[in-house]
Formats: sequence, structure tokens, C-alpha cells
Amino acid sequence: MVKLYHLTLLYKHPSKTVTLCSASDLSAFGFFQRNSVQEFMTFTSQILAERCQPATRTSVKEQDGNELFGFMGGEIFVAYMCHVYVRADGLAATLISDHEYPHRVAHTLLNKILEEFSNTFPRFSSTSEPNSIVFPALEQYLINYQDPRQADSLTKIQDELDETTIILHNTVQAVLERGEKLDDLVVKSEQLSMQSKTFYKTARKTNACCVIL
Repeated sequence: MVKLYHLTLLYKHPSKTVTLCSASDLSAFGFFQRNSVQEFMTFTSQILAERCQPATRTSVKEQDGNELFGFMGGEIFVAYMCHVYVRADGLAATLISDHEYPHRVAHTLLNKILEEFSNTFPRFSSTSEPNSIVFPALEQYLINYQDPRQADSLTKIQDELDETTIILHNTVQAVLERGEKLDDLVVKSEQLSMQSKTFYKTARKTNACCVIL
């Protein structure tokens, strides 16, 4: 089933990337999983936006949930796609969906979100406080674009997307800088609660055992 889970708006400073606002649909996850799922989606969005170069579009596949979302378990233990667009001015947007969500629809949506944000906050700058950003349109986009076929029919996607190549990576690790390890980033993260970090460690051990078997 095609599903759109998470949208995030970010700003890429020279030294770090900050999350401005986000919207999620976590109805597919168990009640006790939702907090950790949201934390990891926000964490992943920030990591990818921080590592991707400005003026680039990137799509990253979470292979069978084994890297970051392996703790989800059950029927939702599937592949996820993380789509990222970082503009030249530092504004960035990310979208997390299942692997069936069309890439071109995802990147068109990211483009539309960034354009509307810029029109809504024309005076936004690198000095703006993230906590002061209120952008309800993000929630509406999450609802309207759940069905990519409907979104596709309502927008002239081919005309809206520029000719920038979408860079595809098979793992989050492939996007990280040389020498960086995902496990270390999870441990050091201030965004993730101890519960989420514990889930991550348990999932890594479980997945490693499954691979050996």
C-alpha cells in the first residue's frame, strides 16, 4: 500500500542543520512505537539534509527497515524511502514514504512545500528561531498527497520539476561522510530518547542474528 509518513522542513546552516517544523501520519504504527518512530524519522531527516549537498535532490532507501526503522517490526517491517531536497539557499525539505511512493511525485511535493514556505515567510533567514515557525500547510500537504495518483492528476509534475538529477542511494550509510558510523550518530543524538536508542540497539542485534542464520 502506498503511504506517506513524514514531512520535515529544515534549514542547513554552515555548521549544522536545524528542524523548523514537521508533520507525521503514524496511524500505521502501534501506539507504543509511535514516539520512537517519529523521533527516528526526524533524526533521519536531519542527518540526510545535513549530509546532502545544496541544490541537489536525493532519495535514500532504508533496506527492509534494517538500518534505522528495524525496531518497527510486524507487518510494517518494510522498505522505506527518504526523499531529500536541499535548495541553494539552505532551505531543505524531506519526505519519508514506503518504497512504492513515486519518486517524481515525492520530489514535486518537496519543491511545492519549499516554495509555499518561502512565500509564507519571505523574511525568513538563517537567524530566525526554529521554535517560532508555525506552518500548518505542512499537515495539509501530508493529507492531500497520501494518494499520489490524485496528486499527480492535480499538478503538472513534469513541468514543475526541474532537470536536476535525483541521486539514489541504497542505504543511509552511503550518504554519511567517510569515517562516520550510523551507530555513533544514534548514540550521540540529542533528538533520540533513551527508549528509542534502546530499541535501535536491540533491533541491530536481532537483525545481525537473523543475517547469520
